[in-house]
Amino acid sequence: MRVNLKPARCVKDLQTPYGVNLTVLLSNSVPPSPFSVSAVKFEDCQRSREVGFFSSDPNFGVRPDGTVYAEQEVANLSEPVQFMVTARGLHDPHIWETTVKLALSHESVESQETDQRQKRDWVIPPINVPENSRGPFPHMLVRIRSDQDKDVGIRYSITGAGADQPPSGIYNIDPISGNMFVTQPLDREERASFHLRAHAVDMNGNQVENPIDLYIYVIDMNDNRPEFQNQVYNGSVAEGSKPGSSVMQVTATDSDDSTTANGMVRYRILSQTPHSPIPNMFTINSETGDIVTVAAGLDREKVSQYTIIVQATDMEGNLNFGLSNTATALISITDINDNPPELTVRTFSGEVPENKVNVVVTNLTVVDRDQPHSPNWNAVYRIVSGDPSGHFTIRTNPITNEGMLTVVKPVDFEMNRAFMLTVVVSNQAHLASGIQSSLQSTAGVTISVQDVNEPPVFPVNPKMIRFEEGVPAGTTLTVFAAQDPDHFVHQSVRYSKLSDPANWLKINRTNGQITTMALLDRESMYVKNNVYEATFLAFDSGSPQASGTGTLQIYLIDVNDNAPVLIPREAQVCERARPNSKVNITASDADADPNVGPFVFELPSFPASVRRNWTISRLSGDYAQLRLRIPYLEAGVYEIPIIVSDSGNPPLTNRSVIRVKVCPCDDNGDCSATGAVAAAGLGTGAIIAILICIIILLSMVLLFVVWMKRREKERQAKPLLIDPEDDVRDNILKYDEEGGGEEDQDYDLSQLQQPESLEHIINKPSGVRRVDERPVIAESQYPVRPSLPHPGDIGDFINDGLRAADNDPTAPPYDSLLVFDYEGSGSTAGSVSSLNSTSSGDQDYDYLNDWGPRFKKLADLYGGGDDD
Repeated sequence: MRVNLKPARCVKDLQTPYGVNLTVLLSNSVPPSPFSVSAVKFEDCQRSREVGFFSSDPNFGVRPDGTVYAEQEVANLSEPVQFMVTARGLHDPHIWETTVKLALSHESVESQETDQRQKRDWVIPPINVPENSRGPFPHMLVRIRSDQDKDVGIRYSITGAGADQPPSGIYNIDPISGNMFVTQPLDREERASFHLRAHAVDMNGNQVENPIDLYIYVIDMNDNRPEFQNQVYNGSVAEGSKPGSSVMQVTATDSDDSTTANGMVRYRILSQTPHSPIPNMFTINSETGDIVTVAAGLDREKVSQYTIIVQATDMEGNLNFGLSNTATALISITDINDNPPELTVRTFSGEVPENKVNVVVTNLTVVDRDQPHSPNWNAVYRIVSGDPSGHFTIRTNPITNEGMLTVVKPVDFEMNRAFMLTVVVSNQAHLASGIQSSLQSTAGVTISVQDVNEPPVFPVNPKMIRFEEGVPAGTTLTVFAAQDPDHFVHQSVRYSKLSDPANWLKINRTNGQITTMALLDRESMYVKNNVYEATFLAFDSGSPQASGTGTLQIYLIDVNDNAPVLIPREAQVCERARPNSKVNITASDADADPNVGPFVFELPSFPASVRRNWTISRLSGDYAQLRLRIPYLEAGVYEIPIIVSDSGNPPLTNRSVIRVKVCPCDDNGDCSATGAVAAAGLGTGAIIAILICIIILLSMVLLFVVWMKRREKERQAKPLLIDPEDDVRDNILKYDEEGGGEEDQDYDLSQLQQPESLEHIINKPSGVRRVDERPVIAESQYPVRPSLPHPGDIGDFINDGLRAADNDPTAPPYDSLLVFDYEGSGSTAGSVSSLNSTSSGDQDYDYLNDWGPRFKKLADLYGGGDDD
């Protein structure tokens, strides 16, 4: 069979190839190759025959004349076989495609059936429908017909997804003619194939033919552009990388059929920014999208980032027919340590005072072109020579990358006046392969040491000496002298006492000789672990003055100067001798070994009753036992003297007294309550006397309270010493008004008096009025004085009256602004400025003697009186 393949349009810029579906029926078994199956004939618009055919299935090939043949033996075909045949002009970039499908012929099936079947089964080959068809719709696809339609009336129907199942309505069939239609455009990216079943029944609904399978394949068209997974890709490559170094990968996907050119994506680089050092520093694998370097010369210090525009095109990269899309690839050039650090100068200098630490002498500045604040940029400084004693170290400033040359061990001007150091700088990271250190990575540092006035130093500090305690005052112990380290300057050293807790010592101001001022006592509270410490100060005569301290430790050797003391000082025993009626005694001694125990305990020979009633037995070197010698001793308190001696040389003896309470005991050997009282020395008479004293004391307190209550009542009932009527301390005296003289009779004195009636004030018209008039309000209530007040109540009465007057707005003087009436101008009286106080003149003042005793003094001054 031969099929002609022609382009849909005879144009040079044809973008969409035209596909022809070719269905071939085969026998049940394909014979060995080469077996010609079919033939494809192609003619272009120019009737050119110079085309090449290509098959997508390796089992089948196409000869130059268009014959389709089997490359090898093909097994039984249970299902149809589909493959693509592509026609491509030898001198034309355009391509055309067609789909070939191979299926078993019904004749082969019929030959295998028995003679019982007289008819052929209906056979429907696979149906190919191109996607995105423009119609018109419905568009007929195939006709389904049974060979029994001549005998009976048959009705056809289809079932399956796309027909009566979702997505339903895409396909339908004419039930009478059997013509099958597609009702709308198809999209292969949504559904690539459909599987339907065709049914044939008679007019009564009885099945005429067995249901057959319908396979509908949607032919892909190039209707989807490649899509990048990201619009921006980020990658990196180290500077100095060799050509072929992998950078990154970009990926684009195409929704079209990947087995055809429609879905085969190819990549290429459109542009590179910047073009340094060359415009094509990178290339991309057209199939995988891997970006690699193609040239050397990547330098982060010159270009730190490249921007690459990548294009993805389907149709195997055919720019004429393929669809394209672009993405951006950002390639960061990562830093390597290809730039050694370089010191800015060859020689640095600085100065430092002696005896100072943690002082920055100088800052070493460095330049490094690598990425800041990275191991390739961070500087590490080392002192390689000039500091054998380790006086200096170099710390790196993490912000500026400078080296801070710091003193860590004090320097001495008298030993080293200057230092010459050699320093080397490097990075935290090693230099990249092939990079050599720079000569500028090494520099010299000159350090001058400044002389300062150093304090005197005690050669041995602290100084330990040993002496026996008890040395007399004025004893010379030692010479505690200091040395001045400033050898090049002559200075004198003086001494003083800084700390002497017990005030036992003094020091010579000029030579540092230590002498005692009191006895040294090892048992003193100021001595710790037999050592007494005192601190002294040594200062020079420099400017400024410097001082140093020294500690003198005196180890005091113990002597036997403390007698032992008996322990305990009190005890109790039963009045009858029992096994547990005994007291264990020991002694304490402030001295140290061997001037302490073992101790010797003994009873004195006087008084004789001590040894007669008591006895002491030795338990160990430091303990003894005191117990009754006689079977019974009357209850009471007994003071028993005991002589205790230590083991010193010579030994010291102490006579101590222990108070022993002898009391009756119960069966357990414990003192009973009555026995304890009796042992304490309190008899029945003493207890009665104590009770009587308590009763007398309580009676005296009760009588004193009663007397105080009685006295208080008498004080309140006692009358005043004077008659209340004559008591003028809180009375207000009102005197009569005498008025003016003859010359004052023309004035209305009623204005100066308190008005008796308020009617003229109430009825006074509005306007300016005297504001010193009494306000028209209710009067305040003043406290009333009792007829017989207590003297102590007078102060309270006065205070109550004062508070009432302060709060009474009607009481004069009224707290208001006084406005006086205008009295006119001029005065009938003459000026009083012409008067004088002289007593000379002819005026007679003798009439003053007639005015009574109250004017007698005035008469004596002006009239002369009888005394003159």
